[in-house]
Amino acid sequence: MSFKITDKVTWVGKIDWELRRFHGDEYSTNRGSSYNSYLIKDEKTVLIDTVWKPYDEEFVNNLKKEIDLNEIDYIIAQHGEIDHSGSLPLLMKEIPNTPIYCTSNGAKILKGHYHQDWNFVEVKTGDTLNIGESTLTFVEARMLHWPDSMMTYMSGENILFSNDAFGQHYASELMYNDLVDQAELYQEAIKYYANILTPFSALVGKKIEEVLSFNLPLDMIATSHGVIWRDNPTQIVLKYMEWAKSYQENQITIVYDTMWNGTRRMAEAIATGIKEADDKVAIKLFNAAHTDKNDIITELFKSKAFMFGCSTVNKGIMNAVGGLLDMIQGIGFKNKKVAAFGSYGWSGESIKILEEKLSAAKLEVVQEGIRVLWNPDEEAINNCKEFGKDFVTKL
Repeated sequence: MSFKITDKVTWVGKIDWELRRFHGDEYSTNRGSSYNSYLIKDEKTVLIDTVWKPYDEEFVNNLKKEIDLNEIDYIIAQHGEIDHSGSLPLLMKEIPNTPIYCTSNGAKILKGHYHQDWNFVEVKTGDTLNIGESTLTFVEARMLHWPDSMMTYMSGENILFSNDAFGQHYASELMYNDLVDQAELYQEAIKYYANILTPFSALVGKKIEEVLSFNLPLDMIATSHGVIWRDNPTQIVLKYMEWAKSYQENQITIVYDTMWNGTRRMAEAIATGIKEADDKVAIKLFNAAHTDKNDIITELFKSKAFMFGCSTVNKGIMNAVGGLLDMIQGIGFKNKKVAAFGSYGWSGESIKILEEKLSAAKLEVVQEGIRVLWNPDEEAINNCKEFGKDFVTKL
């Protein structure tokens, strides 16, 4: 499959309907994804990125249907991660001397992955490549989300090839933002931001401001994953600016794991107390062991506050909650208020551990955690409700 985006630009990527896990098993892709590669035909011919290695033969064979590979003048490698560059080794066997334009970090990473000394041409922000009627301008986007990341702007067509920024893991034959289900699109876009780009939010805002300062006309944002933004493409830019600024909605999320449902009952009672104190706040509860961890991270990203609850197990906490808290520390949420709760049998260390991990993630623990011995009775349930009410007053 290929399709023309403009008279000069053709999409030559791969839609991966079967993909369900990404970055190893770290990211769930329940709606699949796409690996977007773009072929530009002007006076010079340029290929921007390739696709993941499992599809390298398919990619190269399909590319041959579009063009004699020897007619490709330049390859632009915007990012060395395997889902972008995985087909390069097979392609370079066919056209080994073709210049590969990338950042200096990009050259290092591509050499590290493939141990090949290809014809690298290192570029930095503001460098240009004249290809005929159009000019390509390179914009480094370091740590968005790898050290080598960059974007490419095509004049004349007014297209920003944005690399991982503004993308989604979302498979669709429709391939344009105005054609797909808008709820699905934005659900996948915010999930992508929350899980992948949140650690770099400060850099996101600065980079977007830098790109906007160029005052370049923008008709399209051609991402590396998911659909292409052609209808009001700046809508996703504005969303990124919003998400990058310690984003929160009027939502409180409660995450827990439980052995014999005591901690679950506590979570539900706390939620009741929150609702009694504020009937306008959205409350969401998730059992960490039964819920997709990336979906939970997305909901925590949206929340102004959240709680973690867990039973005590072997003087520690349960695996699903512990894993999520490690993720949260790495992601680096800002401006979130938190608290902890849990049930126990005889030692009861879980509350202290939860609070330590939440504090280590630089989150504000606003009240001392509540714990219940064994299964909560009516008094304990009422105490949990009051705990929820008190939490609301501290936000």
